[in-house]
Amino acid sequence: MVKEAEVRDPLILGKDVTYHKITEEVCAPVEGKANKYWWGVFTLSLILGLWGLGCITYTIGRGIGVWGLNTTVGWAWDITNFVWWVGIGHAGTLISAVLLLFRQKWRMAINRAAEAMTIFAVMMAAIFPGIHMGRIWVSYWVLPLPNQFGSLWPNFNSPLLWDVFAISTYFSVSLVFWYIGLIPDFATIRDRATGPIAKRIYSILSFGWTGNAKAWIRFEEVSLVLAGLATPLVFSVHSIVSMDFATSVIPGWHTTIFPPYFVAGAIFSGFAMVLTLLLIARKVLSFERYITIQHIELMNIIIVITGSMVGTAYLSELFISWYSGVEYESYAFLNRFSGPYAWAYWSMMTCNVITPQLFWFKKIRTSLVASFILSIFVNIGMWFERFVIIVTSLHRDYVPSNWSMFHPTWVDIGVYLGTIGLFFTLFLLFTRFFPVLALNELKSILKSSGEAYRDKGAPEAKKEEIQA
Repeated sequence: MVKEAEVRDPLILGKDVTYHKITEEVCAPVEGKANKYWWGVFTLSLILGLWGLGCITYTIGRGIGVWGLNTTVGWAWDITNFVWWVGIGHAGTLISAVLLLFRQKWRMAINRAAEAMTIFAVMMAAIFPGIHMGRIWVSYWVLPLPNQFGSLWPNFNSPLLWDVFAISTYFSVSLVFWYIGLIPDFATIRDRATGPIAKRIYSILSFGWTGNAKAWIRFEEVSLVLAGLATPLVFSVHSIVSMDFATSVIPGWHTTIFPPYFVAGAIFSGFAMVLTLLLIARKVLSFERYITIQHIELMNIIIVITGSMVGTAYLSELFISWYSGVEYESYAFLNRFSGPYAWAYWSMMTCNVITPQLFWFKKIRTSLVASFILSIFVNIGMWFERFVIIVTSLHRDYVPSNWSMFHPTWVDIGVYLGTIGLFFTLFLLFTRFFPVLALNELKSILKSSGEAYRDKGAPEAKKEEIQA
């Protein structure tokens, strides 16, 4: 057996880890009963989600006039939340697809939760354009379907239609990618299930998986093909979302830097949310031996890199607005950091540019508490970034008589908090019925990256394998 370099920390901790132990520990949340912490958070999330659904129903019934929008600020919290959720949904596909193509073993402990996060975040994002349309019951008109309305077809020149294509494609590929990876684990739970109902359900979900060599070869091939399809989508989806703004003539929006700037910001916020969720799952589900300090550190390194890229984009925007010589453009950015919404701009700069730089220090980068707090700061900062881009660019029009302020109503706040509640409700249900860690992928790296096998030679490892 080829031993790994000593400078690398093991990805699976514990001297007593075997294949059977991995199966037992990963399947424990699915097969056992939920603890009081799970029920407490689930109840709170469900109440918040139901309140949000009530606010959405109220919005559809009364119209979007119940939001704080006005004739000047026609987009506000709705599109802010939409872009924020789409950004969060980027990290799952990045971890799964890009790191799979580069054969990074450290992804295997975190990819499953990240993929689930992607699915749920995109579902939350899809709510906002739907309710912002006003007449949600005719939302199918945006789809390129044959219809009974004669020559009425979607306007393919509209960036909002590009969103429909991009996000629906991204969601479909991410869902298939996530589900394909779950099939071997469903089969494991199926074989361990004792109740007839559970056994039947997981039998259907596993698609008759046998685990033979041919099945694993096809599994690897499909995973690589889907990873190859998903990788361009990571970059294309948020580029298209940014073009909703860049194709306009609004000062502060009309800039070519938006596509790479939005992509970097999406990866930045997505990794921060993955970090938030995994740190909670690590503690609540007792996955300390699988989600190690090394995993946390590597994600923090990506956060500080993408955070630095986002900070560079902020400074580039300021330089471009000054160098352009366009009075309206210069004023738009001057107003951002010194106008009535300056508090939002400086909150964004503090959370997104200054606080992530603390990850340059290894002590902070490897601290679980510091990582959790800073990941929350990043999520808050990225929401403020979307708010600053949208609202501060709109509230000062070309004509001073059109200037106005945006003030959110209780419905705006309710819909936003409701989507957070729905997101956590779905994620908590996922932890109860689906394996949070990629069970079979963890087994595949045990011999090469597990602490139990690092100092063992080939004969001992082979004997252990036979016994397991």
